[in-house]
Amino acid sequence: MTDKKILILYGTETGNSELLAMDTEKVAESLDFEPTVSAMDEVSLADMQSNNNIIIVCSTWGDGEQPDNALDLYEEVEGSADDSLSGVNFAVLALGDTAFDLFCEAGIQWDQLLENKGGVRINDRIDCDVDYEDDAEDWIDETLEKFNQ
Repeated sequence: MTDKKILILYGTETGNSELLAMDTEKVAESLDFEPTVSAMDEVSLADMQSNNNIIIVCSTWGDGEQPDNALDLYEEVEGSADDSLSGVNFAVLALGDTAFDLFCEAGIQWDQLLENKGGVRINDRIDCDVDYEDDAEDWIDETLEKFNQ
């Protein structure tokens, strides 16, 4: 039986990642998942460890930086043991702007960090530019199907 609980975390400055997280929640519910959506500053490493399935939707801020609401959690996970997310299934949707040199850097960092801490990548990270709606929608559908297998 597939674990139907899924934690959807978002890191955002302008709200785009939050809106995509809420879209992900709706699709997840339609597939009989039990989603929980939280801003990254509302959860801890322990919350991540208590979920087998995690989707991260994270925008990049400034010059390749984590959004303010993602920074503390990123540092907590970064400082944890190498196997702290062992067995946690994850996927990352990164938002950015190709006008900046470090396109989608915050999402790239999350993707690498979760793998480095023992997480299992369920779907490849997608790096979305400012016109992200269609690509993100396709990725969300594909990713939730993979979590559902």
